[in-house]
Amino acid sequence: REQAVWAVRTDTHFMWKLALGSNPVLSPDGQWALLVNDGLIYRVSLSPPSDPSEMPELELMFKAAGSNGSPQWSPDCTRIAFVTRRNDHSFIGIYHIAKRKITWVAPCVDRDSDPSWSADGQKIAFIRRPGLQYDDSPRPRYWYRGPADLEIWIADVNKGTARKIWSSPKDEPLFYSFRNFELTGNDRILFTAENKEWNHVYSLSISGGEPVDLTPGEGFVEHLGLSSDGKTLFFSSNRADIHGRHIWKVPTSGGKAVQLTKKDTIGTYPAALGSGSKVAFLYATASHPTSIAVVPSGGGKIDVIAPDTLPVEFPADDLVIPELVTVKSPDGLDIPCQLFLPKGAKPGDNRPGVVYTHGGPIRQMLLGWHYMEFYSEAYGINQYFANKGYVVLSVNYRSGIGYGRSFREADNTGMQGAAEYQDVLAGAKYLQERPEVDPNRIGKWGLSYGGLLTAMALARNSDIFKVGVDMAGVHDWSQLRGRLDEKMRQTARESSPVANIETWTSPVLFIHGDDDRNVPFQQTTDIVQKLRAKGDVHIELMIAPDEPHEFLLYKNRMEAYNRTFEFINRFIGKYRITSQAREKPKEENKKLSTLDIYINK
Repeated sequence: REQAVWAVRTDTHFMWKLALGSNPVLSPDGQWALLVNDGLIYRVSLSPPSDPSEMPELELMFKAAGSNGSPQWSPDCTRIAFVTRRNDHSFIGIYHIAKRKITWVAPCVDRDSDPSWSADGQKIAFIRRPGLQYDDSPRPRYWYRGPADLEIWIADVNKGTARKIWSSPKDEPLFYSFRNFELTGNDRILFTAENKEWNHVYSLSISGGEPVDLTPGEGFVEHLGLSSDGKTLFFSSNRADIHGRHIWKVPTSGGKAVQLTKKDTIGTYPAALGSGSKVAFLYATASHPTSIAVVPSGGGKIDVIAPDTLPVEFPADDLVIPELVTVKSPDGLDIPCQLFLPKGAKPGDNRPGVVYTHGGPIRQMLLGWHYMEFYSEAYGINQYFANKGYVVLSVNYRSGIGYGRSFREADNTGMQGAAEYQDVLAGAKYLQERPEVDPNRIGKWGLSYGGLLTAMALARNSDIFKVGVDMAGVHDWSQLRGRLDEKMRQTARESSPVANIETWTSPVLFIHGDDDRNVPFQQTTDIVQKLRAKGDVHIELMIAPDEPHEFLLYKNRMEAYNRTFEFINRFIGKYRITSQAREKPKEENKKLSTLDIYINK
């Protein structure tokens, strides 16, 4: 399997493979792209080749010690700023293309990163963190949890001088995280940081002073887009709509933020058009899948680009509008959920129910089509279940995003106690109490962390969850983390599905690709052997050789989704399957469940 960068002309739609790799950095004049492979920086021409079957030749820009990356073009395309990482320290370098020369920017014993050019190409802003001592371990990039752990510097690239313009307070941590560092055209440095509960955008003058919070209040900022003159910031946020996403704008120097999308729109990933008159973004609603749209930068009518890309036969009228519901977890925490209630559902229907949980866990499901690929598909699957008569509840359990840092980093979650499972259980009990639902026919499905919670549901509460589909789930935390003392290892295991395998009786379908780089495939291998040894659980498998965590091949994705519905429907479904018939379970398997099994006519 290879990952490659492709180029396409917008006028002729001529397309060609540019290079193996990912994350190209385009030059301002549109003539070149920079790519990083194995700690080296390469340049490749964007001129269309005469033979589209052959990739253009990559040009190695320079050789320098360490691992070189994070390349940034100067505005005039004559220089490249980059970071060279050398274990305990890192430098900012400027490569002069014509001179074939590297100039180092204020080299020190610290870790410098994130170079950002000024609009005139005369200055570079960058981040400086302390170098590592022998007993230090490198912290994840962009996370700054201690006092005086972060400095912002500005360098004059012609004079070769640099000065510190801001540092995090020494008395208390001001920022929990720090991302999206950029020097704008009006000499303001923008960055996102989490101060207390919410991730906000801050603006800092290169003259110094204190950062200004551009997005105060409740709600977090997720995606940024800067106007060409650097004076206006467009961003997506859930402020004013904690369960959704909208596009906003605010002056980079500070001022009142203005909401550009409203009502039932989901808006993410804003990108200002060159003219400045409009901003493009990813647009979706409860019934309209994610598309590209534009809205005037002052607000107004939203225009969806290329509406013909949505098939004429798309069943928009068959979709339900999910409802926001809140369930109370046993410890009193309010858990937001989306309820998919089939059209025409009424009390006494005795419909089957399904609980869905997202992965991550740092994700948030929305009241519409999601902006991330798999979660958009998951939303579609939940709609499909609802279309077939199921009452579906999608649970935004604790440790997810969108509801503040305290919710995301709740105590005793994951391998430290699995406290989030009580939210899933609360969701299932909510479904059981719905007048439209048969309390004895509740299923469960999810991928990754959602797969973990599916396995947990079947292991701990087969009395409630009568069937489950576990996609690439974690089943034993103690085998997933390396350095754990005995007490931590015991807690990790007790927080895992394997700890309750003796009470697992409900049927399960495991779906997993054996080239999973997120969750080791052995997590599924191990639990299947344990369930087989137990001998009283109906197990089915869909194993995809060479597939990663989220399947790449369309046919494998479709098979996984079809089998998810078919498997759950076979054990708790009220409505007959309209796809190809499948065999009834063998007679010896009937003792595993007293549930009615519905298959094709």
